[in-house]
Amino acid sequence: MSDKLFLDTNILVYAYDSSEPEKQATAQMLLTQGIEREDAVISAQVLGEFFVVVTRRIQQPLSAEQAEQVIDLLGILPAVEIDLKLVKRAISIHKESQISYWDSLIVSAAERAGCSQILSEDLNTGQVYDDVRVTNPFDEAS
Repeated sequence: MSDKLFLDTNILVYAYDSSEPEKQATAQMLLTQGIEREDAVISAQVLGEFFVVVTRRIQQPLSAEQAEQVIDLLGILPAVEIDLKLVKRAISIHKESQISYWDSLIVSAAERAGCSQILSEDLNTGQVYDDVRVTNPFDEAS
């Protein structure tokens, strides 16, 4: 494994959600560092989830056009595509680890990209899936 970091959807959402300024600052720092260090990875799933959340579920939603512009900017990051092999691996992780299919798809994308960590508020911090460790960057104990 490498020092690559997989950014879960909530990291990207918080970077554009002003309703939680502390989390926004942390998320923006992680995103900026990931771009500068060229060690951040996302997936097609994360981009899709990001679009839905920032256009519908945050206090001050972005327009579809604004969200699309952000996704264009995020295109600088490597993005893992969803294909049959990734889906099959996600199903395997789901059955082995008893996590949701959507979370297992995140884990399988991080594995494919060779990431050593998944930065996520949703998965259990400290949990290790094969060689990928989950870290919650918003948890002071992480």
